[in-house]
Formats: sequence, C-alpha cells, structure tokens
Amino acid sequence: MLSMAPGHTDRIFDISWDLYQPNKLVSCGVKHIKFWSLCGNALTPKRGVFGKTGDLQTILCLACARDELTYSGALNGDIYVWKGINLIRTIQGAHTAGIFSMNACEEGFATGGRDGCIRLWDLTFKPITVIDLRETDQGYKGLSVRSVCWRGDHILVGTQDSEIFEIVVHERNKPFLIMQGHCEGELWALAVHPTKPLAVTGSDDRSVRIWSLIDHALIARCNMEEPIRCAAVNVDGIHLALGMKDGSFTVLRVRDMTEVVHIKDRKEAIHELKYSPDGTYLAVGCNDSSVDIYGVAQRYKKFGECVGSLSFITHLDWSSDSRYLQTNDGNGKRLFYRMPGGKEVTNKEEIKGVHWASWTCVSGLEVNGIWPKYSDINDINSVDGNYIGQVLVTADDYGIIKLFRYPCLRKGAKFKKYIGHSAHVTNIRWSHDYQWVISIGGADHSVFQWKFIPERKLKDALHIAPQESLADSNSDESDSDLSDVPELDSEIEQETQLTYRRQVYKEDLPQLKEQYKERQKGGTSKRRERAPGNSLRLHFVHGYRGYDCRSNLFYTQIGEIVYHVAAVGVIYNRQQNTQRFYLGHDDDILCLALHPLKDYVATGQVGRDPSIHIWDTETVKPLSVLKGCHQYGVCAVDFSADGKRLASVGIDDSHTIVLWDWKKGEKLSVARGSKDKIFVVKMNPYVPDKLITAGIKHVKFWRRAGGGLIGRKGYVGTLGKNDTMMCAVYGWTEEMAFSGTSTGDVCIWRDVFLVKTVKAHDGPVFSMHALEKGFVTGGKDGVVALWDDSFERCLKTYAIKRAALAPGSKGLLLEDNPSIRAISLGHGHILVGTKNGEILEVDKSGPITLLVQGHMEGEVWGLATHPYLPICATVSDDKTLRIWDLSPSHCMLAVRKLKKGGRCCCFSPDGKALAVGLNDGSFLMANADTLEDLVSFHHRKDIISDIRFSPGSGKYLAVASHDSFIDIYNVMSSKRVGICKGATSYITHVDWDIRGKLLQVNTGAKEQLFFEAPRGKKQTIPSVEVEKICWASWTSVLGLCCEGIWPVIGEVTDITASCLTSDKMVLATGDDLGFVKLFRYPAKGKFGKFKRYVAHSTHVTNVRWTYDDSMLVTLGGADMSLMVWTNEMEGYREKRPCDSEESDTDSEEDGGYDSDVTRENEISYTIRALSTNIRPMFGVKPHLQQKEPSVDERPPVSRAPPRPEKLQTNNVGKKKRPIEDLVLELVFGYRGRDCRNNVHYLNDGDDIIYHTASIGILHNVATGTQSFYQEHNDDILCLTVNQHPKFINVVATGQVGDLADMSATAPSIHIWDAMNKQTLSILRCYHSKGVCSVSFSATGKLLLSVGLDPEHTITIWRWQEGAKIASRAGHNRRIFVAEFRPDSDSQFVSVGVKHVKFWTLAGRALLSKKGLVSTLEDARMQTMLAVAFGANNLTFTGTISGDVCVWKDHILCRTVARAHNGPVFAMFTTLRDGLIVTGGKERPSREGGAVKLWDQELRRCRAFRLDTGQATDCVRSVCRGKGKILVGTRSAEIIEVGEKNAACNILVNGHVDGPIWGLVTHPSRDFFLSAAEDGTVRLWDIADKKMLNKVNLGHAARTVCYSPEGDMVAIGMKNGEFIILLVSSLKIWGKKRDRRCSIHDIRFSPDSRFLAVGSSENSVDFYDLTLGPTLNRISYCRDIPSFVIQMDFSADSRYLQVSTGCYKRHVYEVPSGKPVLDQATMDRITWATWTSILGDEVLGIWSRHAEKANVNCACVSHSGISLVTGDDFGMVKLFDFPCPEKFAKHKRFLGHSPHVTNIRFTSGDRHVVSAGGDDCSLFVWKCVHMPH
Repeated sequence: MLSMAPGHTDRIFDISWDLYQPNKLVSCGVKHIKFWSLCGNALTPKRGVFGKTGDLQTILCLACARDELTYSGALNGDIYVWKGINLIRTIQGAHTAGIFSMNACEEGFATGGRDGCIRLWDLTFKPITVIDLRETDQGYKGLSVRSVCWRGDHILVGTQDSEIFEIVVHERNKPFLIMQGHCEGELWALAVHPTKPLAVTGSDDRSVRIWSLIDHALIARCNMEEPIRCAAVNVDGIHLALGMKDGSFTVLRVRDMTEVVHIKDRKEAIHELKYSPDGTYLAVGCNDSSVDIYGVAQRYKKFGECVGSLSFITHLDWSSDSRYLQTNDGNGKRLFYRMPGGKEVTNKEEIKGVHWASWTCVSGLEVNGIWPKYSDINDINSVDGNYIGQVLVTADDYGIIKLFRYPCLRKGAKFKKYIGHSAHVTNIRWSHDYQWVISIGGADHSVFQWKFIPERKLKDALHIAPQESLADSNSDESDSDLSDVPELDSEIEQETQLTYRRQVYKEDLPQLKEQYKERQKGGTSKRRERAPGNSLRLHFVHGYRGYDCRSNLFYTQIGEIVYHVAAVGVIYNRQQNTQRFYLGHDDDILCLALHPLKDYVATGQVGRDPSIHIWDTETVKPLSVLKGCHQYGVCAVDFSADGKRLASVGIDDSHTIVLWDWKKGEKLSVARGSKDKIFVVKMNPYVPDKLITAGIKHVKFWRRAGGGLIGRKGYVGTLGKNDTMMCAVYGWTEEMAFSGTSTGDVCIWRDVFLVKTVKAHDGPVFSMHALEKGFVTGGKDGVVALWDDSFERCLKTYAIKRAALAPGSKGLLLEDNPSIRAISLGHGHILVGTKNGEILEVDKSGPITLLVQGHMEGEVWGLATHPYLPICATVSDDKTLRIWDLSPSHCMLAVRKLKKGGRCCCFSPDGKALAVGLNDGSFLMANADTLEDLVSFHHRKDIISDIRFSPGSGKYLAVASHDSFIDIYNVMSSKRVGICKGATSYITHVDWDIRGKLLQVNTGAKEQLFFEAPRGKKQTIPSVEVEKICWASWTSVLGLCCEGIWPVIGEVTDITASCLTSDKMVLATGDDLGFVKLFRYPAKGKFGKFKRYVAHSTHVTNVRWTYDDSMLVTLGGADMSLMVWTNEMEGYREKRPCDSEESDTDSEEDGGYDSDVTRENEISYTIRALSTNIRPMFGVKPHLQQKEPSVDERPPVSRAPPRPEKLQTNNVGKKKRPIEDLVLELVFGYRGRDCRNNVHYLNDGDDIIYHTASIGILHNVATGTQSFYQEHNDDILCLTVNQHPKFINVVATGQVGDLADMSATAPSIHIWDAMNKQTLSILRCYHSKGVCSVSFSATGKLLLSVGLDPEHTITIWRWQEGAKIASRAGHNRRIFVAEFRPDSDSQFVSVGVKHVKFWTLAGRALLSKKGLVSTLEDARMQTMLAVAFGANNLTFTGTISGDVCVWKDHILCRTVARAHNGPVFAMFTTLRDGLIVTGGKERPSREGGAVKLWDQELRRCRAFRLDTGQATDCVRSVCRGKGKILVGTRSAEIIEVGEKNAACNILVNGHVDGPIWGLVTHPSRDFFLSAAEDGTVRLWDIADKKMLNKVNLGHAARTVCYSPEGDMVAIGMKNGEFIILLVSSLKIWGKKRDRRCSIHDIRFSPDSRFLAVGSSENSVDFYDLTLGPTLNRISYCRDIPSFVIQMDFSADSRYLQVSTGCYKRHVYEVPSGKPVLDQATMDRITWATWTSILGDEVLGIWSRHAEKANVNCACVSHSGISLVTGDDFGMVKLFDFPCPEKFAKHKRFLGHSPHVTNIRFTSGDRHVVSAGGDDCSLFVWKCVHMPH
C-alpha cells in the first residue's frame, strides 16, 4: 500500500486521477469536492471552494481536463467547472436532475443523468447534442442513466434498471439493447418451460420475464400489479402461474401473456407453487403454512388444502402419479399429503415406494448429503435433482452453487462449488433437457445460465478445451473428507498429529517481561552480579531433523553439507569434520531450501509470526528475513529457478502460500493453500509464476495472478484416487511434474492431469530429486532408487544397511533400511537423511558413510559426562543409550537398545560403570565400554528421574524417581540400604556432597531438601550453611545460590537443569524456552545478569560441563539434539565474537544524570491543533457574550458632530493603504534546547540550514538573508542533509504529530530541496507523537526515522516512492539518535537511554544486536547521546558521563574517558577525511572546550572554546565544512569556529527560554526589543538582520516598552519589579518593586508624563515620571476583576483601557484611576495605540474554534485600518480594523509553534514582529500594502 488517508466524513461518490497532472486526484461526494496531491506516501487534500459562484452542492461525478480544469456533475443537474480548487463557472440545467455519470474521451465529454438524457459536450464543455433515451423506441418513463461511455460514434449507456444500450450517434433514436435484467427488489421466482429451452423469472420489480436459453435474450416481458415471488409452467407449456407477495396468484397464457385467472385466497406471500405432472392440479404454498390445491380445467377451483405445517411453506414436489405431494417448511419439517384432498399421510410405509416427479426439497434422505456434518443451519434456499445425470444442484445464502451426486445419503457429501452470485442465490433449476442450470440471485437481480458437462463428456472436453474454464468453471473442492481414502501410513499419521503451537513464543518475551517488571516494581534493588567473563561458542551439534521434515539436506557450492536441527542451520565440512552454524533463528527450523547457485539457503521456523531467513553459507550472515505473512510456523520453502523468488507455506489452518521477492523482502502474492497439511512446495523451473503444492490428499497447480495465486486441483480421472503426496518435482518441460505418494507410487502429471502412476517404493515416497537425466527417489523402505528420465526403468537401487557402512563412518546405524526423508545428489555421491536423524553419504559404487547422527524421535533427557575422558553418555525416550566422543572425531562410539526409554544416566567415579534410569521405574548398570548389563533393579513404578554415584570410590548409588522417593543402593553388595522420604512431589535433581554423606534434592514442587546417606534421614539445613558445604556436584536450580538464575518471567518458564564448573565460578542453566545461560556463581539476588545462547528450540533438558570444564554439553528435549559448546575463558578470546545475548533486564543502576538530557527525554510535545490557553483566563469568551443594546444608537442622519477617530493615526497626510499580505522575512531563533544535529552546511559552507518552530531556515552566512521552507504544519524536531552527490541539497525534516492515523495531524517527514524549497516527498508515519531523528543512507535513497511513540519505532523508507520498507520497535526507553553508517545502506546504529543497538536491514526485516559491554571490566551501559563512525566497522558513541565508547562490530573495545566534562551531545563524522567532531557540555577552561576535533581513531584531539560568555557551554549540534566547524548550542546560538585560528563568529542568536512575553518596536527606527523568561532583554535590528545588544537582568522579564521619544525603556519583571533604562547608556534610571506578582504590561503615556504598570495582582499602578527616579506610586486603578493582560493610553493621555483575564475590557481615568462606565464617553475616546484583544471593535478576531485556546495578543497598525493577532494555535492573523462582526474574514500565517505571545507593527507599518511562546523565536513579517 502506497498511501491512504481519511477521505471525508460523509459518502464519497466518485474519484478520478487527474491524467494531465502527475500525482493529482479528485474526489467528490455529499456536499464536497476535494483535490488531492500525492507526495511521498502522503495524500493531502484541499477542499474545493464553492465561493459565490455556486451553491454548496453534493457532487456525484467528475472528469479532469487540461490546464487544471475539473468538470463535475451535481445533484441538481448543474455542471460545476473548477480551476485548481476554485469554482469558476457553472453550466446550469445541463440536466434536469442529478448527473450520475461523466465520461471523458478524445472528442469531449458525455454526461448522463436521472432525467434519462445523454448529453455530449466538446472539449471546452460547449454542448454538442442531447439524446433523450425516454423518447427512443426502447425508452420508458423513469429511465435513469447510471453510466455512460463515449468512444467515436458509439455510446454505451447503463441504466438503473439493469439495461445496457448501445447508441450509434447518427441513428440516435434506435438504441440497441445489449443486456437487460431485473430491476430493484428481490428476485425469487424461477420456472423452466417443460418442452422448450425457455426460463421464466419474476421479481419484486413486478415484472415477469421469459428468457431464451439458446439466444440468451429476453423474449417477453409483462408487468403485474404485485411483486412476484414464485412461478410455475404447466406440463403442456400453455399456462404460467405466478404467486404474489400479497397472497394472490395469477395464471397467464404463455403465448401472449394474457390473464386467465387472478385468485386471492390468502393474505401472506405465496412462496412456492407447482403444477401436478398430469397437468390437472396446481398446488399453491403460502407463507401462512398452508398449501391449497386448485383444479386447472375447472378454472382453478379450489379442491383441497394441506394444513399440517406449523411454519411457512418453502418447497413442494408432486409424485409422478400426481397422487402425493411432499412439502418442506421453515422449520425444516418434511410432510406428505394425499391429493387432491390434502389429507396428511402419517404412515411412512405408504410413502416408501413413491417416485417423485421432481426433487426440489431440501430435507429428505436422498439429499442428506447437501448438509454439512455437524451443523443444523438452514441456509440452502433451493435444490433441483437431475435424475438422468444422477446429480443435484443446490443454491445457498452465500452466493455458492454446488453440484452433488444424486442421491447423496450421508451428511457432508463431496461436491464441486461454483461462485458468481454476490449473496443469496434464491432459486435454481435444471432446463427441460438437463443441458443447462439456471440460477437467480436475490439481491444481485441477476439470472445466471450454466452449462452442464456430464462426466463422460468431461474427458473429451478436457482434450478439446484449451481454456481451463470448461473443465470446471471455477470449482473449488468441498471441505468434507473423502470416505474412500486409504488409511494413512503410520509415520505420516504421526506427523499430521504434530502441532507446533507453543504456550509462549519467543516473540512474546519482551512483552511478558514488561508485564512482570511492572508487577515487581517494588522488587529487590540489590546490586546484581555482573555476567560471567566466560562465554560459550557452539562447537558441534549431533542431530539432524528428519522425523517430520523432508528434503532439507543439500550440498553447497563447495561441497559442504547444509541441513538443520533444532533452531540451528548447520554447514558441515566432511573433510575436516567441523561445523559452522547459522544462529539467526530462535525456534525450531521446519524447512530448508537451497538457492539454485547453491550458495544461499532459506530456512523457515516456528513462531507466532514465524520468520524465513535467507542466509549465505559462506559468511553465515542473513541476507533477508521475511516475516508478517504466516502464523505458527513455516513448513515448506522453495527458490525459483532464477533464484529471485521464494515460495513458502505456513502451518496455519489454511496453510497459506506466499510468493516473495526475497531480496527486497516483499510479498508478491498470497493464497490460502488447503485445510489439510501441505508437505512440499515446488516452483516451476521454467515459468517463475507457476508452482505446485502437495500434501494430505492434495496436489495443486498454482499460477500467480497479481497479488494472489490461482490454484487448480490435480485431475486424477480414472487413473487413481486423491492420494496423499509427500514430495514433488518438475520434470524436463514446464508441463511435466512428478509427485511421490504415501502408498509408494510416483504420479506423473502433464499440466493438471494425471498421466500415469509408477510403483516406486514399499510405503511412502518421502523424497525425490530431479537430475539432468533422470530422478532419484527415497522412501520409507530405506531404499534409494535411481530412475531414467521418464520413470520407465529403475536403473539402480541402494539399500541402506549396516553391512554397507564404510570404515570412515562417524557412528553406527541403529537399524537396517531406515525411513529416508531427504535425498540430494552432488560431488559424485548421494546424500541421504533418515527419519532416525542420520545423515549418510552413499557412494555410487555402494559403500555408505555415516556423517552425522542424533537421537531418534522422543524426548532426550539423560546426560552424563565422563569423569576423566572427553566423552559423554545420553539416554532418550527413543529407547537407546549412546556414548559420544566429544574430542575432534565427534562421533557416536557406541549405542545400545533398551527395553524402555530412559531419562537419566551417570558414570561411576572411576568411569568404568554407567548407571541408567528407565521410564518404567527400573534402572540398570552397564559396562561403560561395552554397554553390556552388569546388574539391574526394578523397585519403582514411575520414571527414574535422576541417578547419581556418590563421589570418591562410588560406594553408593542414589536413584530418584517420579514417585517422590530416593533409593540409596550399596554398589558392591547390590542392595538397597536406604530410602529418602518426605518429598511432596516428584524428584528433579540429586547432588552428593564431597564426603558422600549428604544428598541435596530438588522436587517438582520447588522444594530444596537434604538427606543423610546411606539411611536417607531427612535433615534441615539453614540456607546460609548450604553454601559452606562442599558439594561434589551442583545441578540444583533452587536455593539462595541460584536465586538469580530465575528470570523475570519465572511463572511462564521453568529452569530444567543447571551445572556448576569444577572451579565453582560459572553456573550454566537450561530452560523451557530453549535458552542456555551462563551466570556467575553464586547467583544471589533476583534476576542475575547472564549471557544467553539460543540454539535449542524449546526445552533444554540437561546441561553438563566436561571433566575439565573445557566444554559444555547440552540436550534439547524435543529437538533431540546434543550440542557441544566450547567454554572460552575470560581473557582468552578468538577475534571472532561469539553470538551471545546479554541479560535481558536493564540494570537498576541508572545510566547517569544530566538536566539537559532529562529535559529532552521527558519533554512532551503538543501538537498545535490540541494546544490550550497559555494564560489562565476564565469567564465567557467575547464571541459568546450577550451584548447589551447601546444607549447611543444614533439615527442614520444626524447633526451631531462626527465621531472622533478610534485611533490616532500617524501618517494622516498620506492616503491610507490597507495591508493585504504578510511575508516572512527574518526569524531570530534556533531550536537547540531539545533537538540536536540540526545545523548543517550547504553549498560548500556558503549557507547553513537549521530549524525553529515549524519552519526550515536556509541562512546565508555572508549576507544574513534567510529563506524558508514552510510546508510543515507543526513543530520540526529533527533535520538531516543528504550527503550523496546525486541528491545535492536534499534535506529531510521530521515533525511532531498526534496519533499515527495517516491524517493531516499525523506525524510526518518532509524531504525537500533546500534551494528552491520544493517538496520532493512527504512521508506520513506511524510514529505517534512525533519523529525525533532522521538519517539518509549512503546512497541517499533510503531514509531512517525514529519515533517518539512508546516503542520508539524505527522505520526505513524508500523516500522517493514514499514506500515503507521496514519497521520495528526500537527500544522501550527514549532513542535520541539513529544514524546509517556513512558507507552503508543496510547498517545503522541507534543510541538512547541506556541503549545502543547495531542494526542490519535484511530485505524488509530489521535485525538488531545490543551493544555488548561486559567485555571490558567495570564497563556498564550508560545513556548514549550521539554516534559517529570510523573505518573497519568502528562505531563511536557519546555518553551522558562525557566518555566516548568505541565499538568494534557490536562489542565494546575501549572507552575514551572524559572526552568532555559533561554529556557528549553531538558527534559528526567528516566523510572527506574521517575526522570526528564532538560537542559536549562543559565550562570553558584554558585547555578544555565544548567542541573538539579528533582523528579517525578518536585518540588525539584539539579543543575549541566558544566565546559566548556563558558560564557553561552546552553544544547540541556540530558539523564540519572546509576549515570551519559549525556549532549549535543549547542557548540558541549558531557559531562558526575557524579550525586554524579558532576564531568564533556568532551567526544566529535567539532567546534561550520562552515564552517571549515582552515585545516593543522603536517609535521611529527599524529596531525592536524583546524580553523573555530567560532573563534577557535583547535589541534587534531588522535592516542589519542581527541582534545589536542584550541586557542580562538576572530575573525573568515579562514586558518592555519604549518612551514616546525612544530615549527610555521600561521593563516589567516576573517578580513584580520594574526597571527604567536610558537607551543611550543602558544605565538604570530608576527601579521599583511595589508588587509581588509578575508585571504583565507597562506603558508610557503619549505625553511622557505617566507610567502605567499592570500586574497579575489585578492592579494598574500610576507613576509620575516628572517627579524623578524615586518612582513613588501616585495612584492605582480599583476594582479590576482579574489579572491585567494589555493596556493602551488614549491619545490625550487622559484615559487608559485595560483588558483583563475574565474577557472584560475596562476604561479608567488617568491618573485618578476611576473607572469610566459611560458608554458614550468611551465611544468618543481616541486611543494612541490599540493592543487589546477585547472590545466590540475587535469582536471579529475570536474564532469559532477557541473552546480551549485564546487570542493572546493584537495590534492595530499605525494607519489605523489593519489589525494583526496572535493566538494559542501559533497562528498570526491579519484582519481589517475595526472588525465588530463575529468571525470576521482574515488571512492566516503559520510558522510559530503553539502560543504566539505578542505582536507589534514597526514604525511606518513596514513590518510586523511576532513573538513565540513555545518556540522562543521572533518572526519578522514584511507587510505587503495594496497598490493605490
């Protein structure tokens, strides 16, 4: 999907691409038309402006034309013509009613409407002609045109009543009727003529129609008075009876449709009527449960009625002798009546021999099979039996027509099904000669005619018909089971029973962990042990998955062998006897396929959302991971012959088949495969769009069709029956295919037809492989057979037998002729995989070498390592005991079959004896070399779960069983000497102490118990003492020493095994989720840290260290594999890192603290649309207040003197010119406080690009001029520049947003050209809240984005197309930055709160590795803030503590301590020379600086000081150009530092913290002052585009004002103080603090005499400036109801207007402070300035949408006729002044973040300056005046 967007709140009727403009479309509907542009993946609408040209109308259809013109048809019959988005003219009365259709062609346009007219227009929409269809010879009243199409001189017309006409223009009154059907209303009535190929239908549209089945045409039509519900034709074909909805029925003559009779005996609808076979009676069934019988010859006199039913009558059938009638009713009852009287027949015997003339009933023995087995639903509407063809058709509520055999007696019979109708099929009938079937659709008003192909014809038809449709129109197989299928082979039966569902999938773990963590918030916060220094590397795996997989074993290009077991892909080198592993999977691998070039492998696994990995056998790295289309698991995969595509099959209920373009990771097509299990999928080697699937009773041939696959069942005909297929291959042409069946045959297919079968094996054929000149097959019979290329001859067979084993074998065959599951050829050998887990290589001359083997099916639990040799013993439920060599020969040394399966074993301390516990409660001791019995005992009934020799001489043997006892035996005397009792549950683990006197026991109830040997007395030992005891072995999972091994989600998973190294340092554990973990011992405290390894799929049942701790051996229960891991000691490290994962819980230690980081992490970004008021105002908003009528309502003509001006105007002499527009000219501000890496050089350092609020700013370094990108509709949070030369000056910016709903307020990323500001692409994204980081890849084609959503999603885009390639949750804590490696399109790194991850893009999947810190002593994961890159896969991350971490791959290799004194916020990698710039937070000192330039390895650096005069410099962004470093700081400065001379040049200044409340412009010059929360007042010069000066006040400033001459400045502070400065010297002239709360406004009177100070203490104080700088208050205003917002003096300095926080405006006298209440006096005042947001004069500035948000500021221009306002939504609006009407017209200007706090005109109305709240920025807008 490329793009979606909410269309409209009401119905949309039409949508059309604009073919004359790229990426534009138009939609229209109820009262709207919208013009959409598609950019990237964003559809952005603009509503059509109806304006004054036309009324707001519902638009029904549209067509686009050249020059941005759009023509649309409206509901009232007018045509509206649009240019761009504006309505430019209307063509009135084009039609007299709604225009439903408009069609554009080369000649012009055709329109059609409800008035039945077609109008043709030329290309400029001038009328050409009108065709009124109602007036033509086919016309009728009420004809309504729904569709029209014009091509050349032909016009096609579709009408509301299902007709299609073709009109030739020069014979316009003779339209040709192509198609017709029934109109609206349900269609129920259907009857067929008894002797002619005619069908009769009748519908709720009151028409009855007769159709010819030969000509496919309507031959008669008659309109009745009532809706028709049923029809019947008499046997002689003369009379036609129609049953009506009102309870009447009518009989017509078929010949001329004249009425014979009309009878109304009933009130409810007649639903079924039928003539008797002898033509004498008519039976009429009614919805009131009765059937009436009428005599035909007696002019339909009523003869009788049948009243046995309790529900409405649904079906009737007469017997052949016309003596009986059977009925069905709505209750599903079947009743019989004697005719013609209608007496019910209750004696079933009487009915037995009756032959029915027709069969249309749905209940009855003969049609039992039409109903599913286990359902009693009533959804079959109609049935008709064909006695001759012995078939039956049914019609049901789901639009499906089914064909059954007749009779079908057993429920759930097989059928073929046919689709075409859309919903209910109401009726279905055979034609009189059984050639056709007619079906009718209730709601689709359509009549379908189907051709019947009898079975005998099918065979001929197949050979004649090239098109598939004839064989089976679109039949799908039925869902029920065949009754005639042979019994399944036991092995296959077993396999179909297998379920791969898991209680807990590994994908669920992160979520589960979070849930459990929440619950355990108050848990222990003991400092947990570090993970151990040792680590494991997988060394060898014994085992191969053959018992439920096929064809999963291959030779690679270089002759290595690739297969899978558990969750591991294995590459085995048979010359060196070594293995390499692919460990990307985390659960059972179920299938494996080899790429045609034999170098890549695809493997599919089990999972909730199972993945398929395609990996390279050489590097063992993943190339692509495919997810998101299957459920539970993937059971079959296959590559196409060109290797580009991959087919996969899932194990979900419908065995979904997916076709992938695996390199891109894209799903091409998907289809539901089959209800039963599919075993194999094979792609056609000649045609990449074709494939076969085979499985249980299933072989299907598929063809790709767009995003779907169309499958056809293999057609067996008489040759065979639908057998279960186990394997399939294609032959030497694209048509030929071969499949192996469960009965041992090979089926040969041509296209979809079975050509012949060949007996190949005894028992199922499990594997098959195509060669250049023949085939090789393998079966359950253990035979490998070579065949010629047509399966005519078997050339050679090899039996797999022990006798043939060659001397070099790595093990022993357990049995002769093991079942063969996989076969592959290459390198002169045949490679065979068996069900018993053996891999054999058969030489062409006969000898067999065994290469790999594992246990057979059944769980394997028992494991013991030898006391002094590198060997181990295992025992399994497969009833074998085996000895394995762990040294380089890696072979199975010995095997012995047991009478029962076993669960435990143990070597005696001298290594000579081996004890084995069996599942029936017995145990035996065997000679460890020969495995021969020494002695055996059977004392228990339940499984023996653990068995242990006492240490030293091995005097005693402890035998633990599932019936909760431990028996102690004396080995020498072979007697039981003690029994340990007292356990409440089964025993799981037993350990001896070193003296052989004490047993430690674990039970299933999680008890840890102690017993004394040899008698077995129970002991109680305090847990502290347990540690002090010296244990001979430790396999316990309980107790204090093991507390830390239990995971957070301990309730969901069990730890099954543990084992301690002999130096007691490292504890290895195995658990139910298949993890092998290493802990430091003792693991005290909850949730210890560990290293974790995934290779086993589910339960790890046992783990054991070898005698010298050099290896760990682990057993996988259900995966039957034995894995050998080498223990890599601390310090000893091969250069290749091991694949382990760190502990999953974050450590409790915090990642460090810094106020700036916390602020950035915790900030919540509001979107503009949701912003609320910044001032705590209360009361009723002005536009909602009731106005009192004014006293001074003047008559229109009056002699009274003219009213004074509202406002003193400064340029009275000139003609006043209104301002018509504002253009952004300058912005003072930069968002450095919470964003980073957002200042960049462009054009070799001539320009810089950065952002503030919602605009991107391109700033020229030399001139200071700025240009802006203003397409964002909300705050920009991140910015990056594309470094690739192909995409020069391409910038990406990400913004905040609301929900990820793809609407206009959703977060989005814009990619744009910095020079011409053209938008290249918009990506609406699923990062709810906003996008906090963006980065381009090396080629510049991919873009990476990170969201602020709770998962901190990471997404990769192909930004030019707007396509999302991959997306994945990044981390549960905040991610600050994610960046591509500068040389890669697939590798990137993300850093954040206690987080660094190394990511790879594989296809469409994102794979990540956590950074490993445990490799360095005392290193811990800190909060990471920035990232840079070096050569050879080096990565540098900057931390919160000031260190820089250096990573090689994903492993920490060193740290650069204290690279900065504070957090390292920014890092930049120079592509040119590899030098790295870092920026941090530090105090300037002589040697240190906040910016440093490093060499490529981060070993040496040079520091630069920023001469900003700040106490600490906090750098948020660094970038390096030619000889210059560009720095953005937290204090909103952008500074250029020269590398040679270290000189600093400040390019951009801004306020550090907002809001900026105070703003005033100079009375005569182009200067202005701003005052903000950051405690500074700054003076700005518009002409020079820079800050001239700043004064630090030490406290937050709220307001600022110039004196009328501009020589003094008054500043009001937040703490209640105010200060007056002299402008010339910046000296303080006076200061005063009479109030405690903040001063909101301060004003000089126009005569410079008074100073008014308004505060939030609901007061205005007056000071007389002529009395000097003592500033004593002379008076104040009383009774102000709320805090003061703005004040304005009158021109004569006698009055002051005050606007307050309760939406009221007040006027006071100056200096007395008395309120002025007289409206007339107020109206006469001329004001010197107007900044009030309240008052009748400015009522129009309040918008409708101001429920939560306010207008914050206003200012009237010096000319007195324009007004600008700023509001909480961040909008600047331009109005005319005065604007007393509500919701006045205005222009709006976007750019600020929420809350514009103040706004002013500069002198001469040249500019408007607006101040931002959230964005701390000042915008300077140029005023565009209207021309004279």
